[in-house]
Amino acid sequence: MKISEKKVVALTYTLTVDGQVADQTTEDRPLDFIFGMGYLLPKFEENIAGKEPGDSFEFTLTPAEGYGEHNPDMIVELPKHVFEVDGKIQEGLLTVGNMIPMMNQQGGVMHGKVHEVKDNSVMMNFNHPMAGKTLNFTGKILTVRDATEQELKEGLHGEFKQSSCGGGCSSCGGDCCGGCN
Repeated sequence: MKISEKKVVALTYTLTVDGQVADQTTEDRPLDFIFGMGYLLPKFEENIAGKEPGDSFEFTLTPAEGYGEHNPDMIVELPKHVFEVDGKIQEGLLTVGNMIPMMNQQGGVMHGKVHEVKDNSVMMNFNHPMAGKTLNFTGKILTVRDATEQELKEGLHGEFKQSSCGGGCSSCGGDCCGGCN
């Protein structure tokens, strides 16, 4: 069976960046996903489309085809008080290089890297860690199968499932980690 829309694909890959292995999967722990549903970079999927189990692949993605160019506008200065919880900043949180999940204005989570700590502010870098990098992939297709209706609805690993709150914390006004009121 060939890789195409709505097929579940399992593959191994090695990602090399700047001559160093940046990420890899193995046959014991492959990457699996539903093709064509936005799980992976579009150019990654384009490069493996039509392949079958046993096929190998090797391709390079430019920064524009990967995670974009490094954007200096994605380095922002934030007041230190935004990092406070109950009036205190967790010890060790504001350390250069730390990745901190933060909420954007639309309520989405963005991961920022502490770039610089000043007296009253913190410079955060919200560029993807692979922004500006050329991505070199090699790998092998392990399996290809049709996705089930449940997988198409809920995601391969349940990632599209609605919470028991009926769509998220705001829908019930409760703390979804603790359940709905």
